[in-house]
Amino acid sequence: MNLELEIMEIICNAGESKTEAMIALNHAKQREWEEADAALLRSKEAASRAHAVQTKLIGLDEGEGKVPVTLVMVHAQDHLMTSMLAVDLIKELIELHREKQ
Repeated sequence: MNLELEIMEIICNAGESKTEAMIALNHAKQREWEEADAALLRSKEAASRAHAVQTKLIGLDEGEGKVPVTLVMVHAQDHLMTSMLAVDLIKELIELHREKQ
């Protein structure tokens, strides 16, 4: 296993998830609901890929410090968590746009 590649996969997929959620929000602002829903689905899929890698690394570590924690790993974790928060907030905003319509 190449740890750096695994970590970069978390970062890339977390970024894709947030980007797709922002795309969904922009569609919602234009009342393009099918496009918004499709972008949210892509966001969810990207987040699932990032989370799967995170789960794999946690499993390899077994809570015993077997996986070295580097600054880039901390950055990946931060990126994933902030992406998840952004997606949650964007979903709420989209619901507000739906209700407003």
